[in-house]
Amino acid sequence: MEDVRQDILVVDDDAAIAELVADTLRHAGMGALVRFDGESGWEAFRDGSFDLVVLDIMMPGLDGFELCARIRRASRVPVIFLSAKDEESDKVLGLMTGADDYVVKPFMPRELVARVRSCLRRASYAREEAASAPLACRGLEVDPRTRVARLHGIALALTPKEFDMLAMLLGAQGRPVGTRELYEGVWREDFLPASANSVMVHIRHLRAKLAAVDSDQVFIETMWGVGYKIAP
Repeated sequence: MEDVRQDILVVDDDAAIAELVADTLRHAGMGALVRFDGESGWEAFRDGSFDLVVLDIMMPGLDGFELCARIRRASRVPVIFLSAKDEESDKVLGLMTGADDYVVKPFMPRELVARVRSCLRRASYAREEAASAPLACRGLEVDPRTRVARLHGIALALTPKEFDMLAMLLGAQGRPVGTRELYEGVWREDFLPASANSVMVHIRHLRAKLAAVDSDQVFIETMWGVGYKIAP
């Protein structure tokens, strides 16, 4: 995994610490983007593609707890709190909010890098395990190992990209999947303005193939301004 550069979002209103964290991660071979408040951090996360987020807690406006909660509602990307708040209650609240780890300032750069890599490894293992597990919802079944998709027991004639898209949506378990996330996950290319049209066309074809077997149910919902999700 270390052969692939990991991109980290760093959000901290203390510019000196934020840049120190970013430089530490870059020195370890990772990419790092810095934002200095919660709102701009959320905008960067929503518009970008990151493998992990490092968050401060005490920030004006949108604090780290609320930002972590927003991220967790939208994604399973690992989150590490980096905070001067060292009370047990703060650590417990951070982990309950959805963070994967909690590091207290002042921090040792080598320890931070080790914790980041540990979280990235766990996330990678979880993705590999989830990617190989059969997925099912309301008569729709997808088996990533055999790459066979069925609806009510009838095999669907899907293209490789349609299959991967359906597997991503099912694997999200009802969470909306952004257009950028779908494109970069299926096409394995950087998202460009024209990429949204490719996603939309494939979604339309996928819906048509599902409707050919079962026209009474809606399987894929459009979340305007966000992306798509499997209907509950």
